[in-house]
Amino acid sequence: MIAEHSLVVLDSEPPHEKLTRGDVGTVVHVYKDAKGYEVEFVDGGGRTVALVSVGAHDVRPIKPGELLHARTTV
Repeated sequence: MIAEHSLVVLDSEPPHEKLTRGDVGTVVHVYKDAKGYEVEFVDGGGRTVALVSVGAHDVRPIKPGELLHARTTV
């Protein structure tokens, strides 16, 4: 189970037009029995780019040693 406030990696087709597979977000809510999560994706200025509900199979915890990557969403 992934806990609230954990960093996760989008590991499926993006559920939002501004997201891409591999984007990193923060879990802001865990649904019952951890069957899904509400995940917030923010830009470098702290502005929310997307707040999406995803299934447990759509994200994975970020792993030690993985490098975060910056890109524009405009």
